[in-house]
Amino acid sequence: MEQEILKVLIRHAAIERRVRAVARHITGDFKGQRVHLIGVLKGACIFLSDLVREINLETSIDFIAVSSYGRGKDSSGQVRLLKDLDSNIQGLNVILVEDILDTGLTLNYLLRVLKQRKPKSLRVAALLDKPARRLKTVKADYVGFKIPNDFVVGYGLDYAERYRNLKDVCVLSLLPEQS
Repeated sequence: MEQEILKVLIRHAAIERRVRAVARHITGDFKGQRVHLIGVLKGACIFLSDLVREINLETSIDFIAVSSYGRGKDSSGQVRLLKDLDSNIQGLNVILVEDILDTGLTLNYLLRVLKQRKPKSLRVAALLDKPARRLKTVKADYVGFKIPNDFVVGYGLDYAERYRNLKDVCVLSLLPEQS
């Protein structure tokens, strides 16, 4: 058994302010055009929900699900498509909404898949950017926060499907249980 220790990294109030700022940036970039947000399940659902309500444009949303982590803390390096889009994105201004940009493997895979579908434009909004772990050269157009190389949970991010409901983003440390 391991002991799990949570330490707040980013408070909910700071997240709210940053989500509003990202939404203003998107609204300014697309000036009156429609944007189609694609949330990467499950982690981005809370960020997407807050972001879409702050964007002052006509919006639509869809979801895609991929897996690269399984139930652990480290990426498997293999990305699998678990749920595809429900709608056609050809000719749309698409913003892929991610919870965290980490190794870049998932984002690289998703950008290749989505570009083949011929959107008018394709941008990326990531709540968190962890550049220290990057294996693929990818970047987000809209970033909430750059963070250090810590394992984080909360605000949609999980560890073994737990902690998504935390309002803050927290660093999770796993310590061996003392006997």
